Amino acid sequence: MSYLVRRLLATIPVLLGVFTLTFLLIHLIPGDPVDLMLGDQASHLDKDRVRKELGLDQPLWDQYTIFLKNLAKGQLGNSLQSRRPIVSEIVDRFPATVELTVAAMLLTVAIGVPLGVLAAVKQYSWVDHLVSVGGLFGMSMPGFWLGPMLILVFAVQLDWLPISERGGVEHLILPALSLAVMLSAIVMRMTRSQMLDVIKEDYIMVARAKGLSPLPIYFKHALMNALSPIITILGLQVGALLTGTVITETIFDWPGIGTLLFSAIQQRDYPLVQGCVLFIAVTYVLVNLVTDLSYAIVNPRVRLS
Repeated sequence: MSYLVRRLLATIPVLLGVFTLTFLLIHLIPGDPVDLMLGDQASHLDKDRVRKELGLDQPLWDQYTIFLKNLAKGQLGNSLQSRRPIVSEIVDRFPATVELTVAAMLLTVAIGVPLGVLAAVKQYSWVDHLVSVGGLFGMSMPGFWLGPMLILVFAVQLDWLPISERGGVEHLILPALSLAVMLSAIVMRMTRSQMLDVIKEDYIMVARAKGLSPLPIYFKHALMNALSPIITILGLQVGALLTGTVITETIFDWPGIGTLLFSAIQQRDYPLVQGCVLFIAVTYVLVNLVTDLSYAIVNPRVRLS
């Protein structure tokens, strides 16, 4: 319980820093943000109206105070383009990003962890070399290249899967695979590295000497003790995926947080950009908090330290 309280208290100043930096986002833009939003051809009346609407006509400290008060009420303002509340815009898009994140992480774990364990168990064999080379190729393929290649092969040439938009499971396969290839390669390498250290421990030798089946030895005893660094990698990847993979979502026209942020930047909808950035940053902090708390579940020594 004390570990949980310590982690929660440590998160408070981080969130306050996130709120402050997000608030300064508009003010750090070179030039007048209203001019950037409306362009040089806009009238002074329109500029004054937008400046008043965004509260930019007030002193900076008053703007910051109002910003924090609105955050406490769950209000991020309205989009300049759609005139809808920014919270509603994000809530509408977030389920699509969650769906893509879950699919990509399931593929990542299903591919990366077993291959990492197999490569460690078969160290220096042809299996280890094959998995290692495959992981190197996986890490070398960026999403902005892999996504179009998957579309070209499986959607255009073979006509097996749809190209874009959100729909059934068939619409999810290509974007999830595009994300999972690089992530599974990272998880595979981390799993292999940790398993090589763990399988040399005395208790693994004793389990082998007792004649236990290899599956319980490696996937239950050894893998459980190698999970902490793997959880760190998975937590960071979940945070990155949940906060919107802009390139992949744009390539596959996936209606998530990434495409919302991209369209807001294109339309110079700075209140929506600010809201998306705030949501992304807070989500990342909370995912890291959950990752830290999961250490205490997997390894009790963490909460006793």
